[in-house]
Amino acid sequence: MSQEYRRAKRKQVADRIDVTDTLTEHVIGLIGNISESGMMLLANTELAEDALYQMSFQLTDAGGNRREVSLGTHQLWSEPAGRPGQFWVGFRFIDISPDDLAVLRIWIDLPGSQYV
Repeated sequence: MSQEYRRAKRKQVADRIDVTDTLTEHVIGLIGNISESGMMLLANTELAEDALYQMSFQLTDAGGNRREVSLGTHQLWSEPAGRPGQFWVGFRFIDISPDDLAVLRIWIDLPGSQYV
């Protein structure tokens, strides 16, 4: 039996949220789940192990407005996904502005959210 040690609740993402590597300007995957301190990404390419990334993605707030969230991340783990060329990748957030963190927190707590 595994125990959950995370401090922040993780929101299961039902909609497609593309994540862009802001240095290359390429979409590198989709968010699988996210918390205020990290996320799991379904990557469409193998990413460098234990690397730092600058990423961005858009969230829709309760009013229907699109907000871009930019953050610095540290890749913690990776494993092959069900399809060839796809990988589950875990990241922790190492740099996020207070405004972007506020947007993320509100989005995570929207009514109807499901958590893992």
